[in-house]
Amino acid sequence: MDARLSWNHAGYRVMHPKVIKELVSGMEEVKEAFDRIASEYDSQRRWIIPGFRDFYHAALSAADWPGTEPVILDIGAGTGLLSALILEKYPQATLTLLDISEKMLDVARERFAGRERIVFRVCDYSREEFGGPYDLVCSALSIHHLGNPDKQDLYGRIFSALNTGGVFVNAEQVEGETPDQHQRSLAYWDDFVRSGPLPEEVGKAAMQRRDTLDNMEKLSVQLAWLRGSGFSPVDVVYKNRMLAVMRGRKGGAGTVIPG
Repeated sequence: MDARLSWNHAGYRVMHPKVIKELVSGMEEVKEAFDRIASEYDSQRRWIIPGFRDFYHAALSAADWPGTEPVILDIGAGTGLLSALILEKYPQATLTLLDISEKMLDVARERFAGRERIVFRVCDYSREEFGGPYDLVCSALSIHHLGNPDKQDLYGRIFSALNTGGVFVNAEQVEGETPDQHQRSLAYWDDFVRSGPLPEEVGKAAMQRRDTLDNMEKLSVQLAWLRGSGFSPVDVVYKNRMLAVMRGRKGGAGTVIPG
């Protein structure tokens, strides 16, 4: 059982109030950090994310669906970078953008001004329901802000929210499989940002957010979580050090695999 949970007098599992306070505080910190940089976020991304174009286009390629009007959820959508690519691929899609930062979604609202079939929702997706069913669920550089129990729980909730045959694509930061590899990847990333055109203070602030707000987990562990949630097949369609795009499909009756 999750160590953060206990049994109450009525026989239900509940989370300790102190743990709830810590989790809410952590997500509030994430919200405040991204509220502050919302207006500059898009212009900085390609100089902060190594292989930016390949990374996002791998996610786009993985987000395949046989029809022309999929119902799509973008979790942690931010300013709508990934959503914009997906709408180029599926211009008739119904799309929900969900994020904890209202200011990030304000940028997305401007990006998609005049577009129909688009919904914007400000909420903490680790705590609130996100509806469904959906044909595609995608996320880019967001789920790593959650603690591991919440990541694993989220994968199960995404599986439940998908239609049979639906696809989940997660373009994400991942921890190295060994401590040595993780440190090498961090050094590679730091060097990439330092060698780019961003002002030094901007690059340092971005790496500080990474080092203080991010809760990365190994790719192998997350693939196991996806399989355990019922996704099959599960695959890795892109990897560059700490950046990976993983894909899972909901097929058949969706029986959850134990463990």
